[in-house]
Amino acid sequence: MLLAYPFRVLVPRRAAPEAATSTAVALLLLAGAVGLVPASVVIALAAGAGATLAGVRLSRLAGRRRADPSPRTAGVLLDAAVVTAGLTAVVLPLADVGSTVAVLIGSLVVAALSGLGLHRLPGRTRASAGVRLRRSVESSGPAVGLALAGWLLLPRAVLPGSTRLVVALALGGLGMAALNSFAGPRRRSGAEVCRGGVLLTLGGLVLLATLPTEPVGPAALLAVPPLVFGMLLVAVGAADAADEGDAEPAEPVAAAWPRAVLPAAMLLLAAGVHLAAGRAPDRTSVVLALAAVPSLVLRDLLRSGGTSTTERRAAHRRRAGGAVRHRHAAPARWPGRSEPPAAPAQHHSGRAVDPATPSGVGPAWATDDGAAWSAFNRRPVPAGGGGPGDRAALLDALAAIGDVPAPTGALLLVDLHGTEGVGPTAREDMLAEAVHRARAVIAPDDLVTGCTGAGFAVVTAAGPMLAYALGTRLLTALSPPYRLGGAVLRVQTSIGLAEVSGAGPADVLRQAELARRRAVQLGRDRVEWYDAFLEEQLVRRLDLERELPGAVARGELDLVYQPVVDLADGQPVGAEALLRWRSPVLGTVLPAELLPVAEDLDLIGELEWWVLDRACRQLSDWSVGVRELWMAVNITTRELTTPDFVQRAAAVLAAYGVPPERLVVEVSEPRVAGDLSTVVARLAGLRSLGVRTALDDFRAEHASLAQLRRLPIDLLKVGPELVGARPDGQPPLIDVVVNVGERLGVEIVAEELESSAQVEGARRGGCRYGQGFALARPATAERVEAYFEEFPSASR
Repeated sequence: MLLAYPFRVLVPRRAAPEAATSTAVALLLLAGAVGLVPASVVIALAAGAGATLAGVRLSRLAGRRRADPSPRTAGVLLDAAVVTAGLTAVVLPLADVGSTVAVLIGSLVVAALSGLGLHRLPGRTRASAGVRLRRSVESSGPAVGLALAGWLLLPRAVLPGSTRLVVALALGGLGMAALNSFAGPRRRSGAEVCRGGVLLTLGGLVLLATLPTEPVGPAALLAVPPLVFGMLLVAVGAADAADEGDAEPAEPVAAAWPRAVLPAAMLLLAAGVHLAAGRAPDRTSVVLALAAVPSLVLRDLLRSGGTSTTERRAAHRRRAGGAVRHRHAAPARWPGRSEPPAAPAQHHSGRAVDPATPSGVGPAWATDDGAAWSAFNRRPVPAGGGGPGDRAALLDALAAIGDVPAPTGALLLVDLHGTEGVGPTAREDMLAEAVHRARAVIAPDDLVTGCTGAGFAVVTAAGPMLAYALGTRLLTALSPPYRLGGAVLRVQTSIGLAEVSGAGPADVLRQAELARRRAVQLGRDRVEWYDAFLEEQLVRRLDLERELPGAVARGELDLVYQPVVDLADGQPVGAEALLRWRSPVLGTVLPAELLPVAEDLDLIGELEWWVLDRACRQLSDWSVGVRELWMAVNITTRELTTPDFVQRAAAVLAAYGVPPERLVVEVSEPRVAGDLSTVVARLAGLRSLGVRTALDDFRAEHASLAQLRRLPIDLLKVGPELVGARPDGQPPLIDVVVNVGERLGVEIVAEELESSAQVEGARRGGCRYGQGFALARPATAERVEAYFEEFPSASR
């Protein structure tokens, strides 16, 4: 029961038979690899187990009663295919002569039955001839790479050259086809999983027919994983396809990296093994390597042809919409300063509006002669979106790029900051000048459209690297000051870049907006490129910003305490209060993630005063039994420099009857330089009360050592990087820090000590106190109090 419990927890009930079979097959492979079980027996047992389980699953599919008989027919055919594959593998230990022929015949039967079954399976797609050609060309290069890897890895001692080449080519084609199924645009559909399983099964049978079980023995075990797991995937995919029916897949975009990375990784591995064995490249290896070149050239030619298709489709869409937007040189003034021309007929794409996209985009500028621009939309933007016709124009431009077989292109959303204090006329003039500067650096065929607010969008047909280079050129062009009516306006620029690579237009617009927001968060005057990790970060940030307000009132904040010990005798001398946010929505949030959000939302003061109040109350409770311990609390310089900080701290101490010398206020050293004189005054005021002060995150740099003389502090906290040996072989810097501390009357606390070696280094270096996981971990107040009780003589 104890062994079965974690199995039930980690493996869903529906997948338990597959997990158990996979475990058994892995154990059989291990036994065969070390010679405990003959290879032929391992193959027969593993294939029999996989075929039995897959056959049972497919039999249930065939027995389902439904109006459409196609899934039942597919189940019958695929069931026969996997049973044939299993029986083919069992032939090996029973037939000493002709086993290769038997396996080849069985493989042909499996291929025929599987093809018929896949044809009757719901959810299959019929790609156009152009798409099939493009996929074949894009796959041929990696397939040749896999074939070359097979040529290098297949045992040459037992296989004739011609046989080895045929098998390598077959494995390369089957492997790449399977990879396309598992990483293609419908990779999450049951039909593609089933198709990939069929291809893996056939690949295993090819290996089975090629690699003899004797005298090579364990080499034939390489056929077991693709054979067994292929059969299991056939059953799983067929069942899912029957449940899905003809529904559209949830993920319409292909995963590019597996098809690019995995064949290259296999080829590198094979080349490494080949060279490690002391073999030189032979003629066939060179020919196979050269065979991949034509496919790469043809792929690029198709993509360049796709760009022309993009331009033709974009022109057609623009003419159909009644607003031909040829991108010629633009006037220097912003549109809308004179009477606008008659509005052209709007062409709406009919696409659903994504609420996560920007609120709206303005019109594309310049007509055939480049002289008359449509008016910039200055109306207030309603909640949830604005300018639907303008948004449709931008979506049409993105759709025209994305509709081609091999789309390339990018969207750049440009946001200009610093126009909040100027009037609408000056803002229009500034935006007109910004567009004029942008047109000087973009390509003639790039589309520029206005955005509601201070900014615009650029749609380019360039690839991702060239689009990023365009973004940096835009930053350079837009950064000089703007002279408007005798005044000088300085702005900052944030650019979000999203690649058009098969995603829908609304998704591309949303991705570019997320990247633009990230550029704003990171300080502006930068280009940020969208990726999935970026979206996760932004969504997490938005969740934090939504949930943090009111966390104090809801009672979601908590404190944990990490003891500080005397390194000489190991006795605890105090503890540091560490903030934790126990959010019921987001889980436990640590200060490194919490505090930046609190600062941006102007909630840092509320949080820090809550921490100070709760820490002093806890220190008052501890003082009943243990009176010789201090409590350290972190305070930001922003809160420390408020005029009434010292008075408010004194009021909190008085409210709980805590002796001032038991409180330690810590401030981070990298932040004190911004307002050093005020920080010095506040720390001096705290020391006049009797409160001890500490400088955290101290760096042993010249500037840090120089300002240390001005700061009225009692404790200096240093990290483990100052305790260990330096890369240049010089003595640890802790010696210098300790000497300076002794001259100034400051005690040294080594923090973040995570190993006994670091603890010993801090002790030898002269640090009096230590703090870190190697000494005591942060814990609740009750656990820390129990820890203190183990040291009845704890002293200051």
